[in-house]
Amino acid sequence: MEQLRQRNLHNDQIKQWEEELQKNGFIRNEASLLALIKNIDQNENKELIADVLTLAGLSRLAKNDQDSLGLAWIRKAYSLNSNQEKAGIFIEQLEWKNKENLLHMLSFPPIRETDNKQAKLQTVEQIKEISQKFLEKVEEEKDQLEKLKFKLTDHQLLEQYSNMEELLDNAQEEVFILLKAADEYVQSVVGVFYHSAYYTEMKEALERIEEIKNEWNLLFADKEKEIEPDLTPIEELEQLIGLEKVKGRMKDFYQFLKYQKERKALGFQSKDENSLHMVLTGNPGTGKSTLARLLAKIYHELGVLTKEQVVEVDRSQLVGAFVGQTEENVRAAVQKAIGGVLFIDEAYSLKKEGQTGSDYGQTVIDTLVSLMTGSEFGGKFAVILAGYPEEMRQFLDANPGLRSRFPQSNFIHLTNYNNEELMQIADKLAIENDYVLTDEAKQELEKRIELERVDDSFGNARAVRNIVLDAIFKKGAKFANEPSIMDFSLLEKADFERSAHKEPIQPKNKLQNLIGLDSVKNEVNMLMSFVKMQQIRREKGLPVVPIQLHSTFIGNPGTGKTTVAKIYAELLQECGFLKRGHLIVASRADFVAGYVGQTAIKTKKKVKEALGGVLFIDEAYSLFSQSKGDFGKEVIDTLVDEMTKHNENLVVILAGYPKEMEELLQSNPGLKSRFKKFFYFNDYTAVELLQIIISYAANYQYELTEHAINFLGEALQSMRVNGNGRFATNLTDEAIQFQALRLLSDEPNEQSLKNVSILDKADFEKAINRMGE
Repeated sequence: MEQLRQRNLHNDQIKQWEEELQKNGFIRNEASLLALIKNIDQNENKELIADVLTLAGLSRLAKNDQDSLGLAWIRKAYSLNSNQEKAGIFIEQLEWKNKENLLHMLSFPPIRETDNKQAKLQTVEQIKEISQKFLEKVEEEKDQLEKLKFKLTDHQLLEQYSNMEELLDNAQEEVFILLKAADEYVQSVVGVFYHSAYYTEMKEALERIEEIKNEWNLLFADKEKEIEPDLTPIEELEQLIGLEKVKGRMKDFYQFLKYQKERKALGFQSKDENSLHMVLTGNPGTGKSTLARLLAKIYHELGVLTKEQVVEVDRSQLVGAFVGQTEENVRAAVQKAIGGVLFIDEAYSLKKEGQTGSDYGQTVIDTLVSLMTGSEFGGKFAVILAGYPEEMRQFLDANPGLRSRFPQSNFIHLTNYNNEELMQIADKLAIENDYVLTDEAKQELEKRIELERVDDSFGNARAVRNIVLDAIFKKGAKFANEPSIMDFSLLEKADFERSAHKEPIQPKNKLQNLIGLDSVKNEVNMLMSFVKMQQIRREKGLPVVPIQLHSTFIGNPGTGKTTVAKIYAELLQECGFLKRGHLIVASRADFVAGYVGQTAIKTKKKVKEALGGVLFIDEAYSLFSQSKGDFGKEVIDTLVDEMTKHNENLVVILAGYPKEMEELLQSNPGLKSRFKKFFYFNDYTAVELLQIIISYAANYQYELTEHAINFLGEALQSMRVNGNGRFATNLTDEAIQFQALRLLSDEPNEQSLKNVSILDKADFEKAINRMGE
């Protein structure tokens, strides 16, 4: 009963797909057909699978009649069920088209009456060899045609097959005549009496065979199918995914160049020619190289440049190792690009920060400017510079000679692709590799894209390409002994899932294992529960309460602030809030520079390192200073801007003493409004310090004697401890050193070496005295 119900559901679904195919010419979601097949037992439901595979194949071939995957699906459908009507008709048409080249083997060398005797004999031998091979092949082909005719369902195709048989019979007959005439011609040439009638008979047979071949070709002529002309550069541009603003700019630029060309053709003069040199800015994988190649084609199409060639170079190919080599490299690159485009990727790398006299990057720039403007090469090639937006701006601002050659109107910025565009790129890439993405695979791919999209280093289309190719590799690496056609066709969720790297100890357990810090643990656990709940609400489409994760850690040195910050980052990554979950520890020296403007650059650089994770600023209060000329305020202002810019992609923790931290937050209203979460790290008690000592020693397989534990319990109660947990670990390190000295002060023996893992009271007594000193 259940099987019948399922069968009816499948039939209804197939009917819907058939209607969609008939209405639109294709089925929008081909992956849904394949997903159905994957869940059906192939041995028990061959006819059903054949029906679905046929629809999927026809849909794909409607978009590209040469699609190899669509062909494979239909062949598979026909092998599962030879009575599948649509698959049968398609296979018939396919087998019919495969016969198109059958008479191509009847291509004979020309025979000339004026040739010498030896040349004539060689030509005739070739004609005889070709003829005999055809006669051997033709009987086999006629047998196949007879079998195909027997099972044909298409009446029009049946008529065509009959025509083919008739032409094959005619060709066979003419080849027999040709062979007979060729033998007689050979006898005539080698004999005493030569007769030209045999030559004429051969020529006439060859002409009739050529006529038969022409009739044969007409059988396969597709009158409806016209040869599509090559795409113009602008049409190529239009087919690119996304880049809508760039497309608009490029179309305007194209129209302007076309206008200038036609104006010049009418005899108008242009005293000042517009520059062809361009600057393309954008992050990796946004299409800068592709756009450079299209620009070259546009320049060539409009006659501005004589070639559409693009010569791609970078710093490593231009900068030489010794005086004079750099100039030679640049000149060689320009000479190669004459008539076309010289494309320099990551051009900003030519001028490195703090460049010394031994670096010839500036020489590249100077030489390039000279060649761009000189009489020898000026106006004979175009230069396209490409790179990151901010780096290219700084690079060109620092090089006035170069900057003046690139008008602002010739700056094109390529923005990052959005997720929808990246998914289209992934879909296109899968199709080109004969795969289809399931809906679940697309969801997993989108998650992967989001995880990769952390900072400006995100590779856009390049990153998506790597993810899809990695999924294909993963699919192939799991190759089964008896794969189905779906294993060769589908990319599924599992293919895109990253191998989970499990920490030996989970972040939550790490937090609970920390000694003391009960109030901090409770606060962190409460915050994590809140974050997870908002993530759940977001997935369910419910309103989300704004999540404030920027925090202030207040406490004395050694109270575990950095340790908790690291666990905090891992917890946020585990629940999906942070993409990387790493911790960057920084202090005033990592932000503040010695002159105006450099502090903001250093701060942005440090923020960039922390994107996707946590930026932990220790002794953050040191950024606030009342002294004139201090750049700490610039750090704070820049930090506030960056936190706003990166939003949930960055969590900042400020750490320090209570009073000083309050002064810091009061110094900037924007800072105070962003740090509403406070964690207070109390000093460790004597009992907690002892637990830290015992735990720290155990990490290195050391054990404290009962005397040592009792001694430390009393000593820690009465002494003034500076450094909290840091004091405890330093004290243990000192005790370990004194233990080594104690055991090795006399000649080591078997008895003394039994105690290599034991720390005694005497070791800690000496350690406390040393630290007191």
